[in-house]
Amino acid sequence: MNPLILNFILFQIGWFACVLSGASNQAWIGVSIAGFIIAFHLFRAQQKQKELWLISSAMVIGAIWDSLLVYQGWLSYTSGTLIAHTAPYWIIVMWGLFATTLNLSLRWLKGKTQLAIVFGAIAGPLAYYAGQKLGAVQFVEPVPAFIALAIGWAIFTPLLLFLSSRFNGYQITEHRSPSWTG
Repeated sequence: MNPLILNFILFQIGWFACVLSGASNQAWIGVSIAGFIIAFHLFRAQQKQKELWLISSAMVIGAIWDSLLVYQGWLSYTSGTLIAHTAPYWIIVMWGLFATTLNLSLRWLKGKTQLAIVFGAIAGPLAYYAGQKLGAVQFVEPVPAFIALAIGWAIFTPLLLFLSSRFNGYQITEHRSPSWTG
């Protein structure tokens, strides 16, 4: 199977597993599934250390950012919070899961900073909104939460893409049509 398509499918499986298990107060299930997906991603990487650094960086950024949103009282999670006023462990793992897409299914965004900003500003809040609809997160203060999410993801998407260019453990070659010109 094409590694880009496989990466996209595995990310979706991990995302739904984390959100649905977080919503049902069984976050460990989604984290286990996402952990296997991340491990599989690392297993397939040509340069595992680079991918591990990227995933770890995304998880640290996500832990700080989502904890700030919780601390501000804008978001509240239904389960998985180990320390009061911080992000639940399953959302932090989801940041690592997101990082697995940066050198594969989202690599088309690399070098397109303006597009990455717009993509992040729209897709980030929409993912949290979907999580709310599935019962995993609550927008306690919807307006500030959506504004913060849009701004945060508009910053973090290009930042993580930049980091993924420096820490790329996947060297995928494009299939190119033969040139018919002399």
